[in-house]
Amino acid sequence: MNAASDQARKRAAFLRAELERHNYRYYALDDPEASDAEYDGMLRELEKIESSYPHLRTADSPTQRVGEKPLRQFGTVVHSVPMLSLLNAFSESELAAFNRRISDSGCAGNIEYSAEPKFDGLAVSLRYENGEFVRGATRGDGASGEDVTGNLRTVRAIPLRLRNGAPSIFEIRGEVLMFRAEFEALNERQRVNGEKEFVNPRNAAAGSLRQLDPRVTAVRPLRFFAYGLGEVVGSELPESHSAVLDWLAELGMPVSVERAVVQGLDGALRFYRSMDSRRARLAFDIDGVVFKVNSLARQQELGFVARAPRFAIAYKFAAEEANTIITAIDIQVGRTGTLTPVARLEPVFVGGVTVTNATLHNEDEIRRKDLWAGDTVIVRRAGDVIPEVVGVAKAGPRKPADQFVMPSECPICKSAVIRLDGEAAARCSGGLFCVAQRKQALLHFASRRAMDIEGLGEKIVDQLVDRKLADSPADIYQLRVKEIALLDRLGDKSAQNLIDSINASRGRPLSRFIFALGIPGIGEEAAKVLARHFHSLDSLLLADWSAIAEEKKSNQRANASRKRRGEIAAPQILEGIGPELMASLEKFLALAQNREIIHALAESTKPEEVIAGTATVLAGKTFVLTGTLPNMARDQAKEMIESLGARVSSSVSSKTDFVLAGDLSGGKLETARALGVRIIDESGFMELIGKIRGGT
Repeated sequence: MNAASDQARKRAAFLRAELERHNYRYYALDDPEASDAEYDGMLRELEKIESSYPHLRTADSPTQRVGEKPLRQFGTVVHSVPMLSLLNAFSESELAAFNRRISDSGCAGNIEYSAEPKFDGLAVSLRYENGEFVRGATRGDGASGEDVTGNLRTVRAIPLRLRNGAPSIFEIRGEVLMFRAEFEALNERQRVNGEKEFVNPRNAAAGSLRQLDPRVTAVRPLRFFAYGLGEVVGSELPESHSAVLDWLAELGMPVSVERAVVQGLDGALRFYRSMDSRRARLAFDIDGVVFKVNSLARQQELGFVARAPRFAIAYKFAAEEANTIITAIDIQVGRTGTLTPVARLEPVFVGGVTVTNATLHNEDEIRRKDLWAGDTVIVRRAGDVIPEVVGVAKAGPRKPADQFVMPSECPICKSAVIRLDGEAAARCSGGLFCVAQRKQALLHFASRRAMDIEGLGEKIVDQLVDRKLADSPADIYQLRVKEIALLDRLGDKSAQNLIDSINASRGRPLSRFIFALGIPGIGEEAAKVLARHFHSLDSLLLADWSAIAEEKKSNQRANASRKRRGEIAAPQILEGIGPELMASLEKFLALAQNREIIHALAESTKPEEVIAGTATVLAGKTFVLTGTLPNMARDQAKEMIESLGARVSSSVSSKTDFVLAGDLSGGKLETARALGVRIIDESGFMELIGKIRGGT
């Protein structure tokens, strides 16, 4: 290396370090040392050196934040640790109930909470390997999101390399957002350029991050704040969430300074009120406060409910309200045939967006609030909450034609509208033949947690239905490459990919098949219960629901008697499936058109039966999952366990039969050891599954 090149290398290294230091001081510390002109001068000097000496250009250089070439579409990233949503509280009583649940779980005295603002932006996950940023993704559905690595690399607030001491694998969760002043400046540029303005900072940030052209993202004033961790390999975690946030700050991550550790309910309420009084003075929008049990060990013990942690809650700020006029009340027909009245409103800005529509839920709700077309009404919206009509502020002219009446015919297919006893909803009787239901039924059938047909999205479904290529889910399996290739924006390769995805969905477990049918009231958990009970589709279709209801009542009476005698209760029949769901199942499965479609689907997909032979092996057994499994997501493991007749619990107790432990297992693993519960790793689990399925 000659002297000039060596000097350039040293200067480039110095400039890179200085620019990253200034980024850190500006975005993480909010304490800049250099002016914009000084920063830009150093950046231009570095660009010039790297242009003259291309071999000195590095992937983590600040010059690489300008954005790469446009993408055709985003890829998909499966989160190694799911990005869960949070439970919400909207009142002091709901926060008190959350605190009481934590206390009742075994926390004595005042509970220590980590408190921080709830950012109103877009949640993302950043993956660092050996300190270098390698991948970024949106939250998506929590299990997987869009790969927006190229766009996130342009966000100057996100370090391309962490400071010394970062673990070998380090996933950081946080929020991309836009400061209000920078949002206003962006909208001013949009106006000057004659381009569409953004509604609010959140929409601007989300739209900027999801640009297929990273060069567009690069010129948008995006910020980032870290608030938690995903997968971590190569380092012990701190003992508390507040210490995690301090650790992130030490590694160079922007973390909100508006954070604190508070004691008990009183401390939480004081923090909430303080943030509520100061939020208008913050540089960015927040829509509430997040409280998390501070101890990570206690977080592990508390576990999760559905798709949210038990140890955390978002206490939302009070909703914003505004007055506007109902111009009309229309009907929307949903996936299951529910007819939902929708208020068409004169546009009104509330809760950060312009609202033009609001659901009125059902006819009873309209009568209860006495809503008529022409009334001036109060509209409420908070954060991402769907706009709600609170009530009437001033009655309109109220002519007879202004009063809402539920139609007797479906506005889409003209089938009769029925309302069953005990239900608030009116429904179209057209089943899967109603066009409105048809599109939504196909989308639900193909959704990830149902039959998981990748690529069968809304635009393709619209074309399939509109071109009469698919009238029901059964028609999906009769599609051919040449038909799909003729759809807009598709070609032979994309068509073949979709056919491959359709074929891959054949043989899905029976529980997924049942859920995919879209039977009113039958969600994922209920579908699993049905699959475990009936074992096969034929048995479900032949079910005598009256006899099952009587058997269930008899089972409940017998168990009540056993409980009085101090005996162990027998397993409940169809646990969680009550009379209303049985009635829904019976009505849905009794319709001739539905049975015809189900039989056609069964011929094409041959849904796998729940393995009957597991009754003496895993039926009734309880598993607990902890840590990160090397080769499968926790959802996959859970699905395998439940398909074999066992159940998955979120906490370890003396009644736990197996703990399936992965990397970075925490308190659950220690509890299992203390209780003598059998612990297996992924390889042991797969060996167990293999023996069961092999009949050994």
